[in-house]
Amino acid sequence: MKSILIMFAISYAGLAHAQIAIQKEMADEDGLLDFAENTTNGILLPIVETLPGNAVAGTLLMDKNDKTLKMNTGTEWASLSDAGSIADATFNVNPELSGTNRIIIGAAGTNAPGVLVLESSDKALILPKIATPHTSVKNPYPGMICYDTASKTLAVFDGLKWSYWK
Repeated sequence: MKSILIMFAISYAGLAHAQIAIQKEMADEDGLLDFAENTTNGILLPIVETLPGNAVAGTLLMDKNDKTLKMNTGTEWASLSDAGSIADATFNVNPELSGTNRIIIGAAGTNAPGVLVLESSDKALILPKIATPHTSVKNPYPGMICYDTASKTLAVFDGLKWSYWK
């Protein structure tokens, strides 16, 4: 009987759609990945040397070459910031493992490339919420993104200054 219950629990867990809460009890109803309120920690985007040719629309990153934060629109890479600085960035010098090597939240699998892929038909990423990040985040890192609760905008840090998007 115990093994039947364990098998049922494992099967049920595989069918569940994950919701992840960071520094809080549970994710908001519509969030796949959600962060605590009143934080000064944002999401750090990868800083890449080569723009991926197979990126899907909505992919976010920082371009090491021109030092701008970018989003893939499905047809091109759109800049979200002016040229910044990566002088304070520390880079991983270890070789990447071959294969997909990614975390997928919200789906059992995906064809979308990426290190962290959030895929759902009815849930979304909820950015870390920070009031006035240009004054409240003391040491922002190049490629940091968050939601500014004061201006109600997407805030991105390019290594030199914050840019805000409505």
